[in-house]
Amino acid sequence: MSKDKQQLNIMLIDELPERSMAMEKLLTNLGHRIVATVSAGDDLTTMVNRYLPDVIIIDMDSPDRDTIEHMHSISAERPRPIVMFTNDDDSETIQKAVKAGVTAYVVDGMHPNRVMPILDTAMARFNEFQAVRDELEKTKNTLEERKLIDRAKGIVMKQSNLDEDAAHKAMQKIAMSRNMKLVELAKSIIAAAELLK
Repeated sequence: MSKDKQQLNIMLIDELPERSMAMEKLLTNLGHRIVATVSAGDDLTTMVNRYLPDVIIIDMDSPDRDTIEHMHSISAERPRPIVMFTNDDDSETIQKAVKAGVTAYVVDGMHPNRVMPILDTAMARFNEFQAVRDELEKTKNTLEERKLIDRAKGIVMKQSNLDEDAAHKAMQKIAMSRNMKLVELAKSIIAAAELLK
């Protein structure tokens, strides 16, 4: 493994012991560490929480409903790159797998010379997706905070007979003097107003 490549902690999900041993050997030869080899019938969410792999590799002929549901839970609770090697090229199965959080869905099984490029692509795609997701979450939180501040400002304007600018400055002054964020003060003002209704 080249110096710029990081060692990945990998969880393998496979029904066939001989196939999983071959994959394990291949990945360890590439410099990675297998933290667990489990069956699709195991409680995969619990296994992910226990072993905290950097990436999950699933090797199965055809992903069943339970496996796809597990991937959905994992992606919701502890998102990470998921690479699925399979022989199932059914477009509905592919769509379900991708919707469940599978980062790379590879049909026609696992070929040793393709594993690293697929893993690299899955990691890059996952990181890109996470960055977009984080940015969206940040934007959503900022909008929510702005709504709360505007609502609190409206209450201050009404009760103190101030214009918008003066109400905003008064809130900023109080927030600074109490060493709290403006949005925290806004929540307090809204809560107090609702209590006094």
